This record gives sequence, C-alpha cells and structure tokens, in this order.
Amino acid sequence: MSLHLFTSESVTEGHPDKLADQISDSVLDCLLRADPAARAAVETLVTAGRVRVTGEAGGTACPPVDRLVRDTVLRAGYDSPAMGLDGASCGVSVSIGAPSPGGARGARAGDRGPVSGFACDETPELMPLPIQLAHRLAARLAEVRKDGTLPYLRPDGRTRVTVGYDGDRPVRLAAVVVSSHHAVGVSPDGLLAPDVREHVVEPVLGQLAEEGGTLDTTGLRLLVNPAGRFRAGGPAGGAGRTGRTGRRTVTDTYGGMARHGGGALSGKDPSRVGRSAAYAMRWIAKNVVAAGLAARCEVRVAYAAGRAAPAGLRVETFGTHTVCPDLLAKAVDVVFDLRPAALVRALDLRRPIYARTAAYGHFGRELAEFTWERTDRVDALLSAAGL
Repeated sequence: MSLHLFTSESVTEGHPDKLADQISDSVLDCLLRADPAARAAVETLVTAGRVRVTGEAGGTACPPVDRLVRDTVLRAGYDSPAMGLDGASCGVSVSIGAPSPGGARGARAGDRGPVSGFACDETPELMPLPIQLAHRLAARLAEVRKDGTLPYLRPDGRTRVTVGYDGDRPVRLAAVVVSSHHAVGVSPDGLLAPDVREHVVEPVLGQLAEEGGTLDTTGLRLLVNPAGRFRAGGPAGGAGRTGRTGRRTVTDTYGGMARHGGGALSGKDPSRVGRSAAYAMRWIAKNVVAAGLAARCEVRVAYAAGRAAPAGLRVETFGTHTVCPDLLAKAVDVVFDLRPAALVRALDLRRPIYARTAAYGHFGRELAEFTWERTDRVDALLSAAGL
C-alpha cells in the first residue's frame, strides 16, 4: 500500500511565540472582563530577560499590564534568571495606545480578507489527526514537567507528528519527534529518551487507542531531541528565539491540513473578523461534519469594507459530501447568520476566554468556553438540507 505522509507541529506553552500569545490574550481578557465592548490589538515581543507589549487598546479600565506579564511568564514556568527569563525580575516595557478615533465598536467587516474554518472526521474532536496528536503530546510534555514526573524538563518544547494517509484516511503513525528544553547534565540518549517514551508518548497513544484509533504503529520512529542537547531554550536560546504574537498560525489552526485566514488570532478582540469569523467558520464546518453531510469540510467567507453581509461564501467538501454541494451551501446560509456582529453574539465572544486559546490550539478543544466547538446546529442543518 502506497501512503502519503503528512506532518504537523505543536509547541508547549513555554515556547517563546506561545508565551507572547498568552501575554497578549491575557491583556485582552483583562480588558474584556472590565468592559465587554473593549477593543484591542495587542502585540507582544519576548526576548532574553525582557518583554515588550505594544499595540492599541480601549475600554473602561486600564489593565495592569506589568502584573499580567509577570504572572503569565511565571505560570509558563520561567521563574529563574538561569532560564534566561524570570517573571519576577524580567524587564517589562509597555507602549499601548488608544484605538484610532472613529472606529466602529461593533464587529468590523472589511478589516480582514477571506477567513476559513475546517473540520474532518479523523478524530472525535473532528480535527486533522496529525495536529491533534501533536497538541496532545505538547500538552503532556508540559504536564509531566509541572507535576514533577520529569522535573528536569524546562518550559520550552516542540512536538512533530507524521501520519501516513491512504487517500484521505489516516492509517499509520510513521514518526514522532519530541524536542524539549532540559536541565544541564541530562543526556537525550540517556535519561530523556526513555522517559519521554514512557511518560509522554505512550500515554498519548494509549488514549488514542481507547478512543478507537486504529493507527498502525509498526516501525514507528520516535526521535527525542534529535539535534542533541537542548540546554539554552526559551527566549534566551540564541538567534531566532525571540517570541512574537501570532507567529504560529499553522499550529494555532489545522496544522497545515487546511487553509486559514493567515493573520494572527491572539491579541485581537472579537470585533475583528480575522478572529471572530475564524472561530465561526470552524463552528460551521464542525456542524456540517457532525451532521454527516460531509467527511471533510472547509468553509470560507470574505467580507467587504462597510458591508455586514459577506461578499462571498464557499463550502468545500473535497468530494466527501452526502448531499448536493449547492444544497449544502444554501443550508449553511439559511442556518447561520454570517454577519460579523451576529456571529459574535451567537458564540458569545465578548467574554474573557482568550488566554486559554493561546496554547495547544484554538480548535479541537472541547472546553465550555470554546463555543465554536459546539455541534448545536446539526438538526437545523439536516432540516435545511431536507433530511
């Protein structure tokens, strides 16, 4: 059997880019907690010993940015100057201005180009398997560090998963790569590799099997820190390790399996359709797949400046549809109000929920706050499709 391979990557909450995302979304949450109508576009830069927060924000209260930065850095595990960043002592600079005058306080159609959402039936969460496994491995890597199972791990880490596909069906787990920042004196070929296999990889694969996953793992290649020792991690890890908000859009969305809007999600309030519509298109695509109307679905929408109704809507099923594609597109248009302000209301997006999105993916995590993961429009879609 000839397979094609697909690889997706995730990173831990201690990765510099994810740390920047968490800081930006923590500032946004603080603004929304005080004023649900607050507007923000917050950018964070994390480097050795210093964090800079910039952008624009407006609301009824000024957030305590310095404290939010320090709390987020410490929560991610950077609590010692030896790691190159210590939340208690790092430098914090803030330059956040007011939003441009005259800007709309509602959802702003036209501030983004096309935005996409995706779902498929490869996992219970209706996500592509490679990115879902990569996220689980990254989250598990952080968990065993924080609970003391592997106390020599440090916050920065990366996971890659390669899956073999027969057509569009995942059938084989070909390779897993785990790279983790670690304490001095730890050898990747000694203590680290067997510990990662036992405490990170095997529990995640065991969970997959319990959920009914039937991937062939024969000949699975597990590579742990393949580049060797990883002692200088985090934002102090040398050239190119500076963290910035929004630099992990492929990791944040579908692991490269599907298109996305291309812009950063973190740090933006829901009046910006680059964020709110990205969540809404995932919601729509997931309901289409959950309804059995397609095995794979990408929903793509575009807005024109000054108009609430979308300028274009495309529902792509990659040949997996069970009803006429034109009928499916019409059903989506009937069931979902695609005006940006209506999407914000339907998903209740003006809540302080965004810091939780900033690590381990914005999609495929069935948390109560993540309203875009609900499959609450299945019956309505079936009815609109005449089924």
